[in-house]
Amino acid sequence: MRYDAIPPNGGHPGSDYELMREQLLDRYDMEYVILGGDEAIEVSTLANPYYAQALASAYNDWMIAEWLPRDKRFKGSLVVAPQNPELAAAEIRRLGAHPDIVQVLVSSGSQRPYGDPFFHPIWEACAEFDLPFALHLGGQGGLNSTPIGCGPTTFFWETHALLAETGMAHLASTIAHGVFEKWPNARLVMIECGVAWVPPILWRLDEDYRALRKETPWLKRLPSEYARDHVRITTQPLEQPHNPSALWPALADIGAEDMLMFASDYPHWDFDDPDFLRIPQEWRERVLSENARALYKLPQRQLKQMTDGALTR
Repeated sequence: MRYDAIPPNGGHPGSDYELMREQLLDRYDMEYVILGGDEAIEVSTLANPYYAQALASAYNDWMIAEWLPRDKRFKGSLVVAPQNPELAAAEIRRLGAHPDIVQVLVSSGSQRPYGDPFFHPIWEACAEFDLPFALHLGGQGGLNSTPIGCGPTTFFWETHALLAETGMAHLASTIAHGVFEKWPNARLVMIECGVAWVPPILWRLDEDYRALRKETPWLKRLPSEYARDHVRITTQPLEQPHNPSALWPALADIGAEDMLMFASDYPHWDFDDPDFLRIPQEWRERVLSENARALYKLPQRQLKQMTDGALTR
């Protein structure tokens, strides 16, 4: 966590609205802020699915009652426990119509990839309310003690880097199982899973699909085409190659200018300052605002008339 995000009277970093407003909302003139579940998404690690969903529901009620009313810029993520998809779907139907709820949120550390038909009740409920299905990197521990392909890791930095493997599995699974064919309005948002791996995985998926497409006759398009229209990824953490410009041609090849969305990761230690985000100038408006505005169906900021006759946002 950022030490400067600890409230003056103590407490968890990010738990003080006034400090958050000073450090994040007002400092960067944020137009909208999508609240992530942070520790709430760790309910995915619990063995008891009923307790897990009860905790998620309690968090959702608290977030709607205590945080959304504090600032008109806040939008909420509805946390569900994916261990029992029917309970998760019921939670989406309970609160999914709230005007300030803009996505359903789970941890990436699930017991199986999210395209698996086991999870289709969650996708169905998301489609019913036209809410994106978002997964946030994490969920290691408990039921998901080894979310790495070849077993346990040793060091935190090693684990943190390799957790991107979960994003790869969820992306491939969601496409392969035909989620976007079954629910044409479905959208997958991968938060904090990294971005540099996305082009080579999509290239590899395209090649294997061309050779083995008879396995999944329900698919009508290349995996990369589904991804461009239905998948969104976030800038945090944005990998930094030795040559800063090396990343962008690969991302451009998969149409990431329309897929990439800014994420601050406030109040974590690896917070990204939007003023210093190294992205191509011609991408900035889409990445910093317009891709998210389109995904979450957020209105344009209103122009206000100033006393000197000038217009400001």
